[in-house]
Amino acid sequence: MFIRKVLNSSVVLVQDDGGEESILLGKGIGFGRKAGEPIDRQPSDRVFIPLSNPDAQPMMELFSSIPPEYLDLTQEIVQDAEATLGVHLSPHIYLMLTDHLHFAVERFQKGLLVTNRLTWEIKHFYRREYDVGLRGLQRAQQLLHITLPEEEAGNIAFHIVNARQDPDAGYDAMQAARLIGELTNIVTYRMHCTMDSESIHFSRFISHLQFFAERFFCGKLMDSDDDFLFHQMQQGYPEATDCAEKIRTFVLRKHNVFLPNEETAYLALHIARLTNHKG
Repeated sequence: MFIRKVLNSSVVLVQDDGGEESILLGKGIGFGRKAGEPIDRQPSDRVFIPLSNPDAQPMMELFSSIPPEYLDLTQEIVQDAEATLGVHLSPHIYLMLTDHLHFAVERFQKGLLVTNRLTWEIKHFYRREYDVGLRGLQRAQQLLHITLPEEEAGNIAFHIVNARQDPDAGYDAMQAARLIGELTNIVTYRMHCTMDSESIHFSRFISHLQFFAERFFCGKLMDSDDDFLFHQMQQGYPEATDCAEKIRTFVLRKHNVFLPNEETAYLALHIARLTNHKG
């Protein structure tokens, strides 16, 4: 490949022998470089995004107008998240998170603080992503010489959670966190139990709700003709099943979606598992 245009010290527009253009991201790859020079796409710290990607044009506009340190920060956060979570994040995060970080710093410098009402939910329901966000704030202090409020760790975590999904799937981390919080409250009040956010049993329960929310918002709810598990839960764990039925009613009223028996049975199963450990 060769360089078509240097957008900043961390972003270059490249073209291969076939004439296909792409954006190449990497710390310092554009520093001192000029159009027409050959460049290698292979190093593991470089991100290759074809110009056919819907985000490519907005990326070029954004990366041409902001300091390269913001993209460098995003790349470090993404690398940390992928290593910590063992996942591959959508390239969409390079656009969304870089733009968010730039705007967050701009707001902070102007004294405009925007409260995220779901910070508590993201901190407790997506703890590992939140921890990545905290480390991202530490790097922001080192790279950008600014101390952003801890609440921004939650915003970084939202972008990480969203980037684990297909960008076209209609999934939204804020909606998911809100739904998980609402369902957790139903279980707490219906089963008369106090949630210990540090316990392994709570973590397992929240993990199930995370996957449930993913299936729910992506339109991929489990639905089987075999109601064996549902009937077994009704007989063996009537209270947990009754709680799951209340969740089914709540979801139907709020989202106009009727949960299949299979999803309701698995909710009852995990409710029973959680509350049995609560005595």
